[in-house]
Amino acid sequence: MKNNATSKSDYKSWLITVACIGFIALVSQDAAASKSLGNMASSMTGSFNSLAKLITAGSYLAGLGFSIGAIMKFKQHKDNPTQVPIGTPIALVFIAAALLFLPSILGVAGMTMFGAAGKTAGPTGSIYQ
Repeated sequence: MKNNATSKSDYKSWLITVACIGFIALVSQDAAASKSLGNMASSMTGSFNSLAKLITAGSYLAGLGFSIGAIMKFKQHKDNPTQVPIGTPIALVFIAAALLFLPSILGVAGMTMFGAAGKTAGPTGSIYQ
């Protein structure tokens, strides 16, 4: 008789394997069509550029979401201060500020650490300003 836990772990590992192979197939289909190693590297670098822009956009959207959540928590604290401590909306404000200013903070931090040579950030050697 087969153990149910073993069966579930087999399905889980199978699903993870299929998901990884599918992700690699989708991401590298342009890279696989390249005729040389240099063309394959440039197409993979282009996909990293899109990933960097996606992370930047996600940071902005998450920052806006946290700021709206902070406003709602401030309202809840005003209505019922015993239920919602003041630390919750203040923490949300700091998280929202960090996420909203993350791209510009990374540019400034790069210039602070590396000086004039810090202009080669990101997958293509350019920073977002």
